[in-house]
Formats: sequence, structure tokens, C-alpha cells
Amino acid sequence: MTDLFKNRKKLLETYHIDLVEKKNQPEQIGNGIYKRYKNPVVTADHAPLKWRYDFNPETNPFLMERFGINAAFNAGAIKFNGKYILVVRVEGNDRKSFFAVAESDSPIEGFQFREEPITIEETENPDTNIYDMRLTEHEDGWIYGIFCTERKDTRVSKTDTSSAIAQAGIVRTKDLENWERLPDLKTNSEQQRNVVLHPEFIDGKYALYTRPQDGFIDAGSGGGIGWALSDSMNPASVDKEMVIDERIYHTIKEVKNGQGPVPIKTDKGWLHLAHGVRNTAAGLRYVLYMFMTSLEEPWEVTHRPGGHFIAPKAEERVGDVSNVAFANGWIRDEDDKVYIYYASSDTRMHVAETSIDQLLDYVINTPEDGYRSYTSVETIKSIVKKNRKL
Repeated sequence: MTDLFKNRKKLLETYHIDLVEKKNQPEQIGNGIYKRYKNPVVTADHAPLKWRYDFNPETNPFLMERFGINAAFNAGAIKFNGKYILVVRVEGNDRKSFFAVAESDSPIEGFQFREEPITIEETENPDTNIYDMRLTEHEDGWIYGIFCTERKDTRVSKTDTSSAIAQAGIVRTKDLENWERLPDLKTNSEQQRNVVLHPEFIDGKYALYTRPQDGFIDAGSGGGIGWALSDSMNPASVDKEMVIDERIYHTIKEVKNGQGPVPIKTDKGWLHLAHGVRNTAAGLRYVLYMFMTSLEEPWEVTHRPGGHFIAPKAEERVGDVSNVAFANGWIRDEDDKVYIYYASSDTRMHVAETSIDQLLDYVINTPEDGYRSYTSVETIKSIVKKNRKL
């Protein structure tokens, strides 16, 4: 073992320990709805060194990185056995994504990956890529993970090497260690992404939030957050999808939108976090927004606060795919604090802290989008008028 090898190994280990143990601090002012924490909670550098480096000096004398990690983002989230669990989408330098569990005793810092990534068994039609798992602790006793499975579209010409078909893959577990692969969700939609399982039965059936679309990127005649029912999850199959939150021109969700994590049940309704996409001169911009649905009829939207809830800010705007905020995981704690785990620019994971009371206040009392510049001005004037009376 050379001095180069020993010194480099020591530097790698010291940097990794310092990164994992780094303390996190909230922003000072914020917007009163939530507070962002300054440091990302998971990054590519959090990936275990044993994944990336062969530590045998005979086969890797320069201690080169043998398997590069490009990004760690879009994590599902759950609290399990007292720990805060993130099922992270980890992307290698080879562009393939896989899932890995990162866990901590704290919701805001100290996340460490388990020794090995999750093995997701393949179906008869192997996945080329898998990503963006949503976790649902269902009343049937299982924890379900629904994720996007991507395969090449074989119907196109041989010169087209980018066209893909996306569908919803399904796994289930009871211990977050052993994952059973179930058949992919069957729908009548050409493409299916951002599917989330509702945590309760609806009339004895499994309820799913879907996102029907015509193409891999473009929503086409589809789009919007859908609602569908399935008799079973093994296999899961739906015949009809009803769009409950549609795309709307000149809004934050004019190009496409999709359900984020599993909705949170409150005494006033189901809280939903979703992502919306619009086009700009610099490309697509992803932001997060919220809405609420009825307790008794979760497919009926009752409140739609206007505008975005979280947008990429400052350094969050820079990354592998810039100008993106995306979330498919949040955790409601026992004290009704809520930790929102969101990714920035397809690169890293962040956390924002809020509470059920704050989210309810925001969703119920924030004015809806009037869809015109005139109505935006009228909304501001109404707030000014109220303040004059103080």
C-alpha cells in the first residue's frame, strides 16, 4: 500500500464523516408557511465510499472511483421504527437510477445510506430505468412503493434512441428490507407516471392518483392528476381515470402536473403536495404547489391556493437539470410538524419544516389563482384594504 493510497483513503473517509455529521440550521426569516434548512440532507457525496471505491490497493493502486454517483434526489419518505427514512433515487454516472435507503434519528440532518442499495426484481419485461418512488403505508398492512419504470419504445425507428414508455412499477414491503415486486399497474393510458396510492380503501377498493399522458415528455391530450380505483394491488388494474386537478393555461402547471407524496389526512380534508411544470425561454420550470380534497370524497378538490408553494431558490436552481423543485416524500411527525423532503434540479435533497396548522392556514386562506393579471391586482388591493383598517 503506497502513501498515495493511504493518504487519499484517509482524506475520503474524513470528508465523508464530516459531511454526514454536519449540523443543519434553518433560514432566519422565511415566508411563515415553512422554513427551509440551509444544507442539503442528502447529496451524491453521501453515497457510501464502499459503493464507489475498490479499497484493495492491488486492484486499485490510485484509489480511483470505480462507480461514480451523479445525483441523489426525488426521495420517498416515511417514519418507521422511530427513524426518518428516505428511499432515495440515486443516479450513477451511467445515467441509471436505483433506490437506496437513507435514514436518520433526526428529520433534518445525519442521514446515512444503508450498506447496500435496494434490489428491485425485474418483471418479464426488464426495466431500463426506475425512479421516483412514492411510499404509502396502507391500511391493508403493507407499505407500497410505486415508482416510474422506463423502457425503450420499440415501435420507433432504429435511429430514435431516446423515445421511451413510462409506466408505474409496484413493490411492497413490511420491513423496508425485503421488497416484493408486483405486476406493473395496468391502465388505458399510453404513458403513466407519478402514480400514488391513497392510504385508505375507498368503497373496498384501492384508490390511485395517476397521471395519464400521451407521450413520455408531452402530456398531449392527457395530463392532470387523475383518480382511479382498483380491486387489487396484485395485480393492480384500472379501467377509468378521472382527472381531478387539470392543467391550466398560463399557470405554474400549464405543461403538466403530478401528485407528489401521499396526501396527509387532517380533520379539515386531505392535504396534497404536487408539482407543476411550465415552459420558459430557458426550458421547463418545475415548482411545487398544494391543494386540498374532501375527507369523505378524496377526489373532490375543495381548496386551490394560487401560485407555487416551493420553487427552486438560489443555488437550488443549479444542477443536473436546472430550475427544478420536486417532491415525492413528506413526513408528518407525532407533534404535527411536517417535514417536506424536496429535490432541487435533479441533483440533491433538501428539507423544509412546517406544521399541519400552517399548511391548513395556507391552503384554506391563500387566494385562488384568478387566471388573469387584473384579478391578481384585485387580490393585492383587497389585502391592502384590510391592512388600512389596522
